[in-house]
Amino acid sequence: MALAVVLSLALVGCSAAAAGLNSFQSPDGRYAFLYPTGWTRVQVSDGPQVVFHDLINSDETLSLVISDVNATNDLESLGSAVAVGEKLRRVVIAPEGSGRQAELVEAQERLDGGRTFYDLEYSVHLSDRDRHELATVVVDRGRLYTLAASTNEARWPRVKVLFHQVIQSFTLQI
Repeated sequence: MALAVVLSLALVGCSAAAAGLNSFQSPDGRYAFLYPTGWTRVQVSDGPQVVFHDLINSDETLSLVISDVNATNDLESLGSAVAVGEKLRRVVIAPEGSGRQAELVEAQERLDGGRTFYDLEYSVHLSDRDRHELATVVVDRGRLYTLAASTNEARWPRVKVLFHQVIQSFTLQI
């Protein structure tokens, strides 16, 4: 009886942690992640593989970019979490001449399913507003996966926990 109570409390805790999230899986079953309820997928050409945005706060986005890397590379061979985070900041988030400035706020390494992920947090300054972005990166079979969630700085305190859940939900399944 006590075991049943403990198990039911554990299951309630797990479902509460994922409350307000829907699951997305790639058509080929290769990767999956959670995205916030009320967000919708939008089709883009010549851009990220997958994009979702909030219907109410349309400047809140979630995107997955898949890039080719040397098939013999693993994430660690690309550099530490800080080094990879800084390179993404310079090359993708705020390249020279873009008019954007970005600061890498935090870079952490985590292991999940036997794979190394780098979780990155950025503060981004645009000419007309400030934004906050979380990203996770992982390398698998010659591909670099970058899942990023972004919002305006004013909403960051309200969505911080949710965005962390989304970013950390990214998993490679095959």
